[in-house]
Amino acid sequence: MIAILGAGGAIGDELARLLAAAKQPFRLVGRSPKQLPGAETVAADLTDRDQAIQAVAGSSIVHLLVGLKYDHKVWAEAWPRIMSNTVEACKRAGAKLVFFDNVYMYGKVAGPMTEETPFNPCSRKGEIRARIATALIDEWKAGALSGMIARSADFYGPGTMNGVPNMLVFKPLSSGKKASWLVNDAVPHSFTYTPDAARALTQLAASPTAWNQTWHLPTAPDPLTGKEFVALAAKALGVTPKHGVLGRPLIRIGGWFNPMVAESYEMLYQSDSPYLFDSGKFASAFDFPGTPYAEGIAATAASFQKI
Repeated sequence: MIAILGAGGAIGDELARLLAAAKQPFRLVGRSPKQLPGAETVAADLTDRDQAIQAVAGSSIVHLLVGLKYDHKVWAEAWPRIMSNTVEACKRAGAKLVFFDNVYMYGKVAGPMTEETPFNPCSRKGEIRARIATALIDEWKAGALSGMIARSADFYGPGTMNGVPNMLVFKPLSSGKKASWLVNDAVPHSFTYTPDAARALTQLAASPTAWNQTWHLPTAPDPLTGKEFVALAAKALGVTPKHGVLGRPLIRIGGWFNPMVAESYEMLYQSDSPYLFDSGKFASAFDFPGTPYAEGIAATAASFQKI
């Protein structure tokens, strides 16, 4: 039994489709998980230890894919409890834990981010991610459980409605509107293609030698600049590549009216200079460097044309 904690998000949905196609027994866990053919569903609040233990019971592999409200106060309250409860639940079930993580704990990095990049957070949310990632690493180093961190860059892909390129590029362009880009459209920015991330999670979980280490999920090399990304998206959609750049002052003002925009302000350091995510370790181990951007952008554009 494979348990997906935090079912219903972009990566969870892709992973569920892969497990269903492989006829692998799996369980969807969330506050109100939707029914899928062939899947068990368990409603649980993972900030409650007893509910987390019950949700994980009987599982052999657990994928922690929880997405919380984009609010540093919510993260500070809930994430340490969720990690602690999930670790305890996995210990009791004898299950292995895969934690799907982001890059916030690295802070601003000069050059490519790798699995060896030290934690140096420069945001409140990054400090929280560093704390929970370190907690899991300490557990596997102590031999308390088998675990791994599967880390992704910002992502995009079909059905990934909360992905920044989906919201700022594909959605407006497909609606005849102008696209937007954050802060600086002249620097390269890596993006992980969501079907690649889900596929990689299944490969890592099935590999006996992948455990007790951190992996960067497959992300195509040679990332595009914002201008290049918008141009490819517009070409795939058959529209004119029009876009504007959302600068810091505009986003600051927007935050006065929208809490989520306000929360994004401290993360703008990821957009003002090159954001380079290196997944060479995965490419070497599994012979897959990630879907090329032209191919992923075309598939994502096609998904918007079907809406």
